[in-house]
Amino acid sequence: MTQTGDEEESSQQPEDPPIEATKRRDRSTAWWVFEWLCVIGIALILALGVRAYVIQTFYIPSGSMEPTLNIGDRILVFKLAYDFTSPAIGDVVVFKAPPTEHCGDPAVTDLVKRIVGTPGDWIWSVGNVIYISTLPNGANGHVLHQNWPHYATLITPITKQKIAPDHYFMMGDNHPASCDSRDWGTLPSSDIIGKVVLRIWPLSQFGTI
Repeated sequence: MTQTGDEEESSQQPEDPPIEATKRRDRSTAWWVFEWLCVIGIALILALGVRAYVIQTFYIPSGSMEPTLNIGDRILVFKLAYDFTSPAIGDVVVFKAPPTEHCGDPAVTDLVKRIVGTPGDWIWSVGNVIYISTLPNGANGHVLHQNWPHYATLITPITKQKIAPDHYFMMGDNHPASCDSRDWGTLPSSDIIGKVVLRIWPLSQFGTI
């Protein structure tokens, strides 16, 4: 039997998909979206947690740490460093700006300097030479060997003093141009944010500190 044109056209129309299959596809798409939202949410929470408690980047706004760190450098700070060891002479650390620090921009709330004296040490300077001692009254003081890049001229001297428990004497490597413990006193350990471990920018100077 020969089919008419209407019959041919009718026979070629696709059938509607079953309602149940459509619902399954909708549920599958919704579940896929939900899964990705969960993944993105977890990733954001982890990123914020890492930044808050483990690693954070900082920008260098001044030349107080030249020639070690320059204006515009970006550094990586490991916040858990001193959960495993004690701060030591030579460490470069980021810390909260002390309330008595009025040397720069008040909008800058975090500073970066180097530890040059630890709790219980006596520290002082004669000319451009820094001395340190662990003996009572600073007896038998020896020269602080700064085996890191720095500008040695002090301009502002270090008054002989004993560093209090849980405090650190901080200085910028650019000694003549740094506002540091010579100006605002020693730093309590509770204000240390973390240890500088890496310069990540500029890429041409990428490396450990």
